[in-house]
Amino acid sequence: MSRVCSICGKGKMKGNQVSNSNIKTLTPRSANLQKKTIVLDGKEVNAYVCTKCMKTAKKNG
Repeated sequence: MSRVCSICGKGKMKGNQVSNSNIKTLTPRSANLQKKTIVLDGKEVNAYVCTKCMKTAKKNG
């Protein structure tokens, strides 16, 4: 099981780390994923969920 949000599909991203001399180096960025128990297709499963999806689910009820 890869570390990807089971709701929105957000996973690893790439970004540039820029030094003082403006040299750009690619660095991996990972989403803020938490392991939560959620209901998918009528079953309770443990899944990785990003914090943005958790916030949206809490707001919508």
